[in-house]
Amino acid sequence: MTDTVLLQISDGIALLTLNRPAKLNALNYELIDWLLSLLDMLEVNDTVGAVIITGAGERAFSAGGDIHEFLQSVAKGANTAVRDFVRRGQRLTARLEAFPKPVIAAVNGLAYGGGCEITEAVHLAVASDRARFAKPEIKLGMPPTFGGTQRLPRLAGRKRALELLLTGDDFSAEHALELGLVNSVVAHDDLMPAARALAKRILRHSPLAAQTIITAVTRGLNMSISEGLLVESEQFARMVPTPDLTEALAAWKDRQGTERAVDT
Repeated sequence: MTDTVLLQISDGIALLTLNRPAKLNALNYELIDWLLSLLDMLEVNDTVGAVIITGAGERAFSAGGDIHEFLQSVAKGANTAVRDFVRRGQRLTARLEAFPKPVIAAVNGLAYGGGCEITEAVHLAVASDRARFAKPEIKLGMPPTFGGTQRLPRLAGRKRALELLLTGDDFSAEHALELGLVNSVVAHDDLMPAARALAKRILRHSPLAAQTIITAVTRGLNMSISEGLLVESEQFARMVPTPDLTEALAAWKDRQGTERAVDT
């Protein structure tokens, strides 16, 4: 067992902590593989309804890929570097993006490179007012490789994303909020309570309904509107025979009857 990612579960929420604080929680191969394994485990754990990802220590969420390890793969040629680094990182961000339970990033510090790409991929994100973001790969003579050239333009728009991708400049949590990269910015000491509060607001509702919403949005973003509407219809159809829908509709009907009785 590895301690590169720590797991705590309470109140239906799984907290995953990237745990390489001395390396600014850099994403080495062991950490990525362990994180993927934990996600596999959490997907089938019925006691978990939402996931929060954060970084250990006070300095970083994640400063990105582990460059020392990456250099070793590059030295072996393009095929090895793509297999070991690019595909591994893209597999992680794709897994987070399509994960059937809500995933919230609690960005507690630096979110550079791969750390920023995790933030782009997850469903929701809350940032500390101390958080800083960057797309610094161009400074290494390369493009982002964990999906940053694709997801950031979809979130922020082509021109605003290209400015960040082509300059490598870092930017504040407030600017990340303006770009749509995070949902909110809170005082540093309020970060984890805010992330947990957001998760609990989601956990009030049907987990299957949440899953169908995530699926419809994730799949539909890469489709035409007409194709996306078919996905939406399919996901609704999944809910029709479930107790989740019938019980929620019955509760709504009861509330309506109570309100009418009070009015009269």
